[in-house]
Amino acid sequence: MAFLHRLGSLLRASWPWLRIPFWLVMGLLFGFLLPYTLILNARLQERFSDLVFAVPTRVYARPLLIEPGRAMSPAALELELTFAGYTPDGAGKVQGSYSKNGSRFIINSRGYAGPDGGELAHRLRVGLSDGQVASVVDDASGKPIKAIHLDPARIATLYGADQEERRIVRLENVPPLLVQGLQAVEDRDFNHHIGLDFTAIARAMFANLRAGHTVQGGSTLTQQLVRNLFLDRSQNYLRKVNEAILSLLMEAHYPKHRILEAYVNEVFLGQQGNQAVHGFAAGAEFFFGRRLEELRPQEIALLIGLVKGPSYYDPRRYPDRALSRRNLVLQQFNDTGLLDEAAMKAAQATPLGIATNAQLPHNRFPAFMQLVRSQILADFDEDALRNGSLSIFTTLDPAAQLYTEQAIITTTKALGKRGAAAQAAAVVTDTTDGSVLAVVGSREPGEQGFNRALDARRSIGSLVKPFVYLVALSQPSKWSLASTLSDTPISMRQPDGTMWTPQNDDHEIHGEVPMMDALVHSWNLATVNLGMQVGLPRIKGFLESFGLEDVNPSPSLLLGAVDLSPLQVAQMYEYIAADGHALPLVAVRGVMDNKGQAIKRYDVKAGEGEYQQPTRLIRYAMQQVVTSGTAAAIGNSSLGSLHAAGKTGTSDSQRDSWFAGFTGEHLAVVWMGRDDNKPTGLYGATGSMRVWQELFRKLPTSPLSTQVGDGLEMAWVNPQSGKRTDPTCEGARQFPFVSGYVPEQEQGCFWQRFKGMFGGGDDGQQPPAPSPVPSNPTD
Repeated sequence: MAFLHRLGSLLRASWPWLRIPFWLVMGLLFGFLLPYTLILNARLQERFSDLVFAVPTRVYARPLLIEPGRAMSPAALELELTFAGYTPDGAGKVQGSYSKNGSRFIINSRGYAGPDGGELAHRLRVGLSDGQVASVVDDASGKPIKAIHLDPARIATLYGADQEERRIVRLENVPPLLVQGLQAVEDRDFNHHIGLDFTAIARAMFANLRAGHTVQGGSTLTQQLVRNLFLDRSQNYLRKVNEAILSLLMEAHYPKHRILEAYVNEVFLGQQGNQAVHGFAAGAEFFFGRRLEELRPQEIALLIGLVKGPSYYDPRRYPDRALSRRNLVLQQFNDTGLLDEAAMKAAQATPLGIATNAQLPHNRFPAFMQLVRSQILADFDEDALRNGSLSIFTTLDPAAQLYTEQAIITTTKALGKRGAAAQAAAVVTDTTDGSVLAVVGSREPGEQGFNRALDARRSIGSLVKPFVYLVALSQPSKWSLASTLSDTPISMRQPDGTMWTPQNDDHEIHGEVPMMDALVHSWNLATVNLGMQVGLPRIKGFLESFGLEDVNPSPSLLLGAVDLSPLQVAQMYEYIAADGHALPLVAVRGVMDNKGQAIKRYDVKAGEGEYQQPTRLIRYAMQQVVTSGTAAAIGNSSLGSLHAAGKTGTSDSQRDSWFAGFTGEHLAVVWMGRDDNKPTGLYGATGSMRVWQELFRKLPTSPLSTQVGDGLEMAWVNPQSGKRTDPTCEGARQFPFVSGYVPEQEQGCFWQRFKGMFGGGDDGQQPPAPSPVPSNPTD
């Protein structure tokens, strides 16, 4: 009591001198420091909540189906695995790895959950032979597998930060060695301090004073997280005060496991161009091409080692530094009992193992992603996509996309000056279900600018002709592929009063020709004469049934005077490739929420088959285009075994080069032209068709059947008279007809035989000259 009495007396005696400093301190405390702390506190809570709960929407390619009999090449399978983040380890020992021995693969799949269910992880033995999957065997049981899907590649963050890519993980899904190892290396007292570790600070100050420079830091994981979230790297007292206050506030507000979880997802580990690598999960993909939970001790040690200096220890630029740092971290794992001596030495003896082609997923395919965006915004607004923690499963086929890009690059380079001045676009679809497998909007892959595949409307030229003929063939009592058309000059007055006088590309007049030949050789005059007989309103109405608007009703429509995008053309040709079924083209299959529940599926229901028999006739004729018509270069090459159906197209003055062609599995539409609409000097067969050929030299696909299909029957006829005849007769040709509409009248060839026997006699009929195949086919 006496002490307190003396202390009180001392304070009363000193108050006149202490009064001003006391009120200054109190004023500073309540007038500045307290409000400042409250401001920092509000900022902390807002930012921390955003960090923990805002997970960007992820976009995935389609899962890769592997089943016996499916078209596949070793190169394409390896490309698919690489793009999905699988790494070759020589044995396929861990999930997300594979090994290759010629045409035999061991694949250790990861498994996944998707809107259609998903797959469990498997270790597979896959054998390829003759361009297709020969066998799929479960390595554990040795039993054959009928069909299995590999987990899809993540291709983009559709909406989110432009320069950062994070893969958010929950702490319970992080390997225990990483959680414990991080604390052992960076903050051993993490579970006990209040955000600041005064013992560590004192220890670091002593070590630095003794060394004469900075050799040791005293920052806790909480302080490091604060720096990453709020502060710059400057060294000044204000930053240090802010760091200390924010660290204390963070520890006061949030439990340790949430702080550690935030750190695991936020820590900066490197740079991919202008894209920052944040979080250990993103680092695992960036450096090793694998998921975080698949990493081995030495790989976990490297990631933890990078925390000290991502640039200084960058394993790609400074592998020796990175190796030394990794081994030091492994030693610390051993010192703290996380790894025994043998495991540590084994891990230290391994190379860094950095995946050569590993990279963060980003918007690699902007043209395809634009189509995804346009389709999905009908059900989700942009805020929902940005903040909804969604997973979008698309139809993108990585092999088809990459091979299409390569085909465009290769072809434009090979075309020299003509190719250098031309732009290009392409769309690839699945003929069976309307899935869009690839979209290329520019000759420069990854270009973020104008998307020519979706937005460029260009005259389609002769690509319209199969649809003109299809409308005619829908009247089998009147028209067939054997019907005679007049390939003779025609001149008509257009709605604007001008005269329209079309010509054939070869500037020849072919007279009376079978419909088959007119389509196969793309003769303009025969097409116009047919179209005028069929009727422009009917043809216009059929084209508008594909969703086209403002279709030109003038006769020039018959030769392609309609401006469409490659995607619109693909939608039209999908109808023929899908056997007369109306299949809307789709780029999205389903959307899942952050709990793994499917919240939207985009199932395609094919429309009732219409005009199937006429469509099969057109398909048959388009196969002849490839064997003996304007696309004969395909049939005469190694691609002839695909029995593809195709059609070339060239607009006026060679401004646009088009080709549409399909196999039993894939349809590809290619356009080439100049953005300034000047002539390219390219026909359909000399420009876009070459891109198609380059694509299908690599893309695994199944041949198109050569059978005419149900509802059709083959018959021999005399093309001049249209009557049935004997196949031995001179000039007889075989054509497919809609069943029930084969010509009933027959015409023999007695007089041909009589003439052959006696050198005289003539029935007045001359066999038709064979249809010429241009040496340099155009349209």
